[in-house]
Amino acid sequence: MDPHLLRTFVTVVHRRSFSAAAEDLGYTQSAVSQQIAVLEADLGLALLHRRPVTPTLAGERLLEHAGPLLLRHRAARADVLRAAAGPIERLTVVASPLACTPAIARSLAQERLAVTLRTAGRENVAEQVASGAADLGFVDGIAAPSDPLRLPDVGPLTAVGVAEEELVVVLPGDHPLSRRRGLALADLADALWLQAPAAVSVERLREVAGMGGFRVGFHYGGEDVHTLLNLAAAGHGLTLLPSSVAAGVPLTAPRVVHRVEMLHGPLAPGPAQAVTERLR
Repeated sequence: MDPHLLRTFVTVVHRRSFSAAAEDLGYTQSAVSQQIAVLEADLGLALLHRRPVTPTLAGERLLEHAGPLLLRHRAARADVLRAAAGPIERLTVVASPLACTPAIARSLAQERLAVTLRTAGRENVAEQVASGAADLGFVDGIAAPSDPLRLPDVGPLTAVGVAEEELVVVLPGDHPLSRRRGLALADLADALWLQAPAAVSVERLREVAGMGGFRVGFHYGGEDVHTLLNLAAAGHGLTLLPSSVAAGVPLTAPRVVHRVEMLHGPLAPGPAQAVTERLR
């Protein structure tokens, strides 16, 4: 299937409008309609209901495949361009909210390179590096000591573990558990938790603990850690953070750590090697 047609199909579904998709893509509405018609003719199936614009059952299945296919297409293009490119003069780095540790921040000093750092959600870091939107990526998460993070399959990427540290449970100072020397995650399943991009999600907490519970007490959509700590101090919910970020009670069970990995494409390891050397 033509990736241009797939991109048009995905845009129409997300915008729920042929005219809005045309505006986003820079096409005329008739051109968008024609591209969808070509895609439907190629598959021999109707992919969209027209009024309102929603995917058919076949369209929903195609939508499941379209995202990974388009990402692979962008990743292949980025790899080819990296292979043909000369030495880079600008380095674009993307990091998840808690991935840029002090040591990593210091390591980004690159001779003869202008470095730009931006923040993205954990699930988007690998996609940006694979697609060529960023040269290097740093992503964080929790894992057993020395175990790699589970990253999305977005193309040929090299992942290198660059930092691990203990996790602490952040709770209000007057909380009855705040004076403990250690806490087990299973003992906190009935507590309310903060759900935020910078924090460990409640879904991941349930997975790591191997049990249910871990109810959301407060949703915070921002990435500012200072705000997250204020919410925890005010009693809106507990949160799990690396020990370098916040004071709290050490997590003693299960045995997991906060891990940071550096991601880069296979054909442009030079800047990544320089960063790695500075981290040693």
